[in-house]
Amino acid sequence: MITDEQLNEFREVGTKLRVIRDIDPINDVKGIVVAWDEHSVLIRKQNRKVIKLVRSYTFQPWEQKREEDETNEKMDSGS
Repeated sequence: MITDEQLNEFREVGTKLRVIRDIDPINDVKGIVVAWDEHSVLIRKQNRKVIKLVRSYTFQPWEQKREEDETNEKMDSGS
């Protein structure tokens, strides 16, 4: 789970984030951190809509290559 310090840094700098919700990249959310509490994060998307996401999702800067879980890689390779 992402820490308060990481969220605060992303908010202050205005970093565009990728929120990975599942294995399908189409379901990723791109936006900036607006606010958070102990269970959720508010992300403002490019179309100005604000969505509430759980903090257990993977948060990373949009510029970084999409992280894949080891379990997802194993599923793709058929192991």
